[in-house]
Amino acid sequence: MPAGELYAVSTVRGPTKTETPSSRGKQKEYRLIRVKDTWCRVEIGQEIPCTLEEDQITVSQAKIGEKVSESGISWTIQAPIYFRYKVIESQSLLDPGNLTLLYGHVFDSQELEAYQNSKKTQKRFIVIDMTVDRLYGSKVRKYFEVNNVNYKIFALSTTEETKSMTLVLNILEEVHKFGLDRRTEPIIAIGGGVCLDIVGLAASLYRRRTPYIRVPTTLLSYVDASVGAKNGVNFCNCKNKLGSYTPPVATFLDRSFIQTIPRRQISNGLGEILKMALMKHKGLFDLLASHGKYLLDTKFQSRNGLASHGDAALKATRLAIETMLEELAPNLWEDDLDRLVDYGHVISPELEMKVLPALLHGEAVNVDMAFMTYVSYERGLLTLEEKDRTLLCMKGLELPVWQKDCTLQLISKALGDRLKHSGGQMRLPLPTGLGTAEIFNDVSEETIKRAYKMWVEECTA
Repeated sequence: MPAGELYAVSTVRGPTKTETPSSRGKQKEYRLIRVKDTWCRVEIGQEIPCTLEEDQITVSQAKIGEKVSESGISWTIQAPIYFRYKVIESQSLLDPGNLTLLYGHVFDSQELEAYQNSKKTQKRFIVIDMTVDRLYGSKVRKYFEVNNVNYKIFALSTTEETKSMTLVLNILEEVHKFGLDRRTEPIIAIGGGVCLDIVGLAASLYRRRTPYIRVPTTLLSYVDASVGAKNGVNFCNCKNKLGSYTPPVATFLDRSFIQTIPRRQISNGLGEILKMALMKHKGLFDLLASHGKYLLDTKFQSRNGLASHGDAALKATRLAIETMLEELAPNLWEDDLDRLVDYGHVISPELEMKVLPALLHGEAVNVDMAFMTYVSYERGLLTLEEKDRTLLCMKGLELPVWQKDCTLQLISKALGDRLKHSGGQMRLPLPTGLGTAEIFNDVSEETIKRAYKMWVEECTA
């Protein structure tokens, strides 16, 4: 399937009286063309019966298949759905002179000119995490006031405990009262991963899809939640059980937000960066292993005059995002269930919801990765040195490598759920070295038990 496209297939039965003996069992495929304002179908292989110039005809990538059988006619619709979105690094995003927040999502220069020359006052509905509002709310308000934007700021407490459809509906009620042009006035989400997830789901529901913009303010959301298509809320005590695949029109990245979050939140985000390093990029792993403490101490802010570290923060975040996008872009809707980015996300959802709020998301992910490191070692995929270097790096990033509630029973349940919801296959992403990985379907129960025993013995000593 082409990157960025989703093919929706549906079949409709027609009445049997349309069938004729000569047509029984025949299959035809049609392409769709638009002449002026009317769409019509033309059988593939046949010429377009039209004398209009080529620029007056639009040919769709959609196709309609038709099959006549004894029971009637069936039609199969193959319709590509195309998404395009931006992920943009920007410094001083809240400087009123920086128009990225207003127009950075626009792709076409003519559209941008129309925006800027329009006499219509722009409107923006901004959902902001309550903590972020206390820190940056005055700057956000000044930004829109200076740029003559009619805006409404809706501040919410966005935590895993409040990540629910109730919050989504609260947002939608406020959006409805405020009123937006769903094509030209995107909703803006400013906050951590929970805030971005909730707003993304709300936007996907409002008038079936309203554009939205993500502005991540934590390290975790900067390198993870902000760059993909997924959004969702917790439901029935299950993490992200309700959701959709609806990308933002744009994500704007400004590392200056990260300087105000606690050290533990920096470590939390490093868990997701380490995931990409272990799966795909030895250079990123080496950078984290050698500069982890520096990144924690400086909160991912670029420092002048520290040449020995280079710009470790910029390198780490760029590599994390680039490797993540490589995995996400060809599989935006997760049609392919073999996903390296699921590493650390097999056991962690069960563990995170069980101990909430004791573990942050990246911490739960790292506990999962630490256990799977032992599984890889037991399978002979990692050497002893690679296993020990991985655990040492995790500890250097101040991430937990064990958690008492991550019992063998919980692991077995999580793996059983994985098998149930992954087409009857385990599909475990496992490291096969530092920076390389593969998907495995044949990890035995005995291997899991041996890995668990060694994990507990070594990580609780």
